[in-house]
Amino acid sequence: MTLLKKIIAPIWKIWFLIWFIFPFLILFPFFYITLITGKYNAVFFLKRIWSGFISYGSFLFPKIKYVKKEKQPKPCIYVGNHTSYLDIVFSTFYIQHTAVYLGKAELLKIPLFNQFFKYLDVPVNRKSNSDAHKSLQACAQKIDSGLSVVIFPEGTISNNGKLKPFKNGAFKLAIDKQIPIIPVAYLNNWKFLQNGGFLKSNGCFGVPKVIVGEAISTIGLTEKDLPELKERIFKFVQDNLDKHNGK
Repeated sequence: MTLLKKIIAPIWKIWFLIWFIFPFLILFPFFYITLITGKYNAVFFLKRIWSGFISYGSFLFPKIKYVKKEKQPKPCIYVGNHTSYLDIVFSTFYIQHTAVYLGKAELLKIPLFNQFFKYLDVPVNRKSNSDAHKSLQACAQKIDSGLSVVIFPEGTISNNGKLKPFKNGAFKLAIDKQIPIIPVAYLNNWKFLQNGGFLKSNGCFGVPKVIVGEAISTIGLTEKDLPELKERIFKFVQDNLDKHNGK
């Protein structure tokens, strides 16, 4: 990171936090009412509004490209690489209907924000196989109720944008429920808000880029098809990353 970026990054991150926190506090009463009353479509609508405040208030202007613009199947599972917390923010820009998020259990410790995981989204302790299994079962119940699910199969955030191996959970869930997977490639989010130390990691405004793939059917697939399905989606993400990076 250059000296100029080192100076700009913490200033911009403070500005980002302002646009993350204050709109959330303003919207929280509406979030809480819609969460406890089970009006999940309204919750996701509010998340879109919140994401807009975060993004445009922080001078981030995401460019969403679709391999094929189509009506997204419902329910489905959105599967993408995880390079930044911005991945979650920008997901509301391309998801066409209400979806829930599989997120790390540590988020339950955040006051107010934890209400999402108490009433709608699904927390997961990735260090425990039994807890991870229970979380996928909870996702299956969400799917049965007609909700889509967002899963980042790497299981953690990449600090440098490089793709890590995918875990099986998202693909097994899609096959078990016979619902489509929509692959997503986040090309450069880590360059705008990087995971890592506050003073050491990237933070700046700009144009993040996202590629949304076509829905992949799992009708007729069984667990023996899981490795091929996982590899197909991994390749979609990796190929788009390589193309973006000029490889």
